[in-house]
Amino acid sequence: MTGMDEAFPGRVEQIAPQVRRLLAANPSPFTYTGTQTYVVGSGEVAVIDPGPDLPEHVEAILAATRGETISAIMCTHTHRDHSPASRPLAAATGAPVIGCAPLAIEDSGPRADAAFDFDYLPDRVLADGETARGPGWTLEAVATPGHTSNHLCFSLAGSGILFTGDHVMGWSTTVVSPPDGDMADYMASLDRLLARSDAIYLPAHGPAVDKPHRHVRALVAHRRMREKQILDRIEAGVEHVPDMVRTMYRDIDPRLHPAAERSVLAHLVDLERRGRVRAKDGAWAVAA
Repeated sequence: MTGMDEAFPGRVEQIAPQVRRLLAANPSPFTYTGTQTYVVGSGEVAVIDPGPDLPEHVEAILAATRGETISAIMCTHTHRDHSPASRPLAAATGAPVIGCAPLAIEDSGPRADAAFDFDYLPDRVLADGETARGPGWTLEAVATPGHTSNHLCFSLAGSGILFTGDHVMGWSTTVVSPPDGDMADYMASLDRLLARSDAIYLPAHGPAVDKPHRHVRALVAHRRMREKQILDRIEAGVEHVPDMVRTMYRDIDPRLHPAAERSVLAHLVDLERRGRVRAKDGAWAVAA
């Protein structure tokens, strides 16, 4: 693969025999250099994670596929940096939107709705193992809930490539934000990837992951380390999530602390389900 560490907004890069990449101009502390949209196939193609609804990015996708037919617009999940461009792209091409299910949060507690695209309405939802096909390519859905409950990865048959969306990224760990994000599901989804034989991951943000099993094992170890840190803080009398984050994440950009708080809360919810901790009035303690 070529050019995997250098992406520029609007530039089309051929990074594998059947895969082109375009970068959206939406960099941030949470999206790294921006959302990477992938075009799979030639002649008749699939577009994976069309990205945010930025007119210049939609135009770049249309320019990159001029003279071709987009037969599938595929979304890994429905955060606003991934799926909103599906609508103008579908309107311009008539292509169906295929992939993850619409997100429906049924929860009366704290919400993190600002990140979600509630206008996403697919023409076809892919269940685990179902496929979308075109001449010379087949993309299979791999259910990987955790980051969001509706998250899918897509495996490109015969290539060793897995498009991992936000489930696994090379530049950062994944935010798991309750109530929709679930740490137990996320860990189970990492275990699922360890049981697969993919050769390379192409995430929606950041560089390719070319040693996927080693990387996933490191992610699992990192999460177990965070879990131990949280238990250690609670045993030391630290009762509130922001206080835990200030010490556990003191070396990261403070702008990322709110996201870190969500992941710490996801760990705590998981620990509470397992009977390790208990919550009362927003404070946390070791379970009796």
